[in-house]
Amino acid sequence: MLATCDPGDEVIYPNPGFPIYESVIHFAGATPVPLPLTEQTGFAFDADDLAELLTPRTKLVILNSPANPTGGVVKRDLNAEIACLLRDHSCWILSDEVYSEMLYDAEHDTIASHEDLLDRTILVDGFSKTFAMTGWRLGYAALPEPLVEPITRLLINSVSCTPPAIQLAGLAALLGARDEVNVMLAEFRRRRDAIVAGLNALPGVSCTMPRGAFYAFPNIASTGFLSHELTELLLDQAGVAVLSGTAFGAFGEGYLRFSYANTLDNIQEAVLAFGELLEKRGDG
Repeated sequence: MLATCDPGDEVIYPNPGFPIYESVIHFAGATPVPLPLTEQTGFAFDADDLAELLTPRTKLVILNSPANPTGGVVKRDLNAEIACLLRDHSCWILSDEVYSEMLYDAEHDTIASHEDLLDRTILVDGFSKTFAMTGWRLGYAALPEPLVEPITRLLINSVSCTPPAIQLAGLAALLGARDEVNVMLAEFRRRRDAIVAGLNALPGVSCTMPRGAFYAFPNIASTGFLSHELTELLLDQAGVAVLSGTAFGAFGEGYLRFSYANTLDNIQEAVLAFGELLEKRGDG
């Protein structure tokens, strides 16, 4: 964003979405323009929604699929519609694909593969998710040529370089066998199915099946609580740590984010405690 945006520029970003998007838009001096993700669209959006937000000041459009916090996926037909919209617009596209290999019931499609968009797409990815290398802080970007120099300059003056040992670990992950990755994804699928079933059995809670990443994003509007209220109650009275949907933007109201990057036993215990809390509060 620092390489592409100036004060007065507009950046369209998914909401609810990874909170750093909005934070860095402000940091760059640009204007954040939220693109609502709705449960009705599988936590994606309609091309018409994006079209309504595009203006001559739109400098950057951010896409994230599969998405944090919802687990939603942008399908190829929607990407084709997005490509038609953006083909005649001069904005950059930032495609956050860090969960692209963590898919269960969908295939990944990158906007960069659509006609005439490769030269304007910034594709970012990393090793934290697919290879469980979170603490190594290893990521990368595939950049159009005009952005290579300014982003290289930023990296040199912020982190100097990624330590060679970490780069070699990333190379080993890319070139090595995927047996452990496949085992991990199969276990995530098992946990996903369990947490969604458990959440859907609770009073006032409904949860769509996430198609990627490792998050469940249940709708809790019918419980009668605001998202932040229920988040605090879960932590203080049930010992369950979740995030309010509003931690990911205003359009996250009425939702919570659960991570199922935990053991199945802990997930089941958390859902049970959630249910007991709802029953207790309902009786009260």
